Amino acid sequence: MQSVYALIQSGSADLAREEKFLNFSIIKIYDLYVLMYSLLLEIRNKAEEQQEIAKKKFLATSEDINPNRKFVDNHFLVALQDNSSLHKYLKDYKLTNWKEDSEYVALLWKEIKESAIFSDYLNNKQSSKEEDLTFIENIYTEIIAPNDKLYDYFESLNMSWVDDLPFVNTAFLKHFKKINAKSVFNRERLFKDADDMEFASNLLKKVALHHDEFTEEIDKTTPNWDTERIAEIDMILLKMALTEFVYFSSIPTRVTINEYLEIAKDYSTAKSSFFINGVLDKFLKEYTSSGKIQKIGRGLL
Repeated sequence: MQSVYALIQSGSADLAREEKFLNFSIIKIYDLYVLMYSLLLEIRNKAEEQQEIAKKKFLATSEDINPNRKFVDNHFLVALQDNSSLHKYLKDYKLTNWKEDSEYVALLWKEIKESAIFSDYLNNKQSSKEEDLTFIENIYTEIIAPNDKLYDYFESLNMSWVDDLPFVNTAFLKHFKKINAKSVFNRERLFKDADDMEFASNLLKKVALHHDEFTEEIDKTTPNWDTERIAEIDMILLKMALTEFVYFSSIPTRVTINEYLEIAKDYSTAKSSFFINGVLDKFLKEYTSSGKIQKIGRGLL
């Protein structure tokens, strides 16, 4: 959607450049995903570093000398520390953010350390992998993900990450419990298969190719609306959905409609989802009766 919008707004015919930027932006989503794991690892290392410094104090207390290592020895965090694939990914793609901007590590560690979640976790003398994972889930959900300063930091690095962050947070919470020392971090894991890798580029190209055609069809289907009065984002979403209807035979029409209604709720006007739903419903009936929609396999569902 953003790439189609940028292409239209710029008035440029350089589709190849926009396609390249689109693919780059998608790949960077995985970098952001890996950075969230790296952030937790650096917070863990910060905690251990402070414990080691405390042991060397001239008037060290018994607590300084024998600190509670439950957080530092958290099963999940130790697995990250031992994961060679994670370290290799960070090195290969030069993701040194938490070394260069360590103040965010310190800030989040302070919030975690002062939280009731952390206190309750340390005070529970029993330890288990399940409790460790629940603790990680809680600090991620309650402290890390909603942190405004971290949000602003990511926005300053990459504008597209503002929109990617909710997706990355969801993906993290969905997958982190399966991560261990042997888990593989690879950009290709962002895609389900080769078709999935090509989907975004194909959608962008087909929407651009049929842009004028769909503008005319939308104009005919919405006689009570001047197309210039339709919000530009709504027009783009309609064209993307119509492209999926006609040119992506494996995507069920109901899936297409639901996806674009959700996007409209986030990026367009309050009434956009109702408008888009009504227009797409008309097109679905018209295209189905004329045989313009031909779905196969999963697309029949």
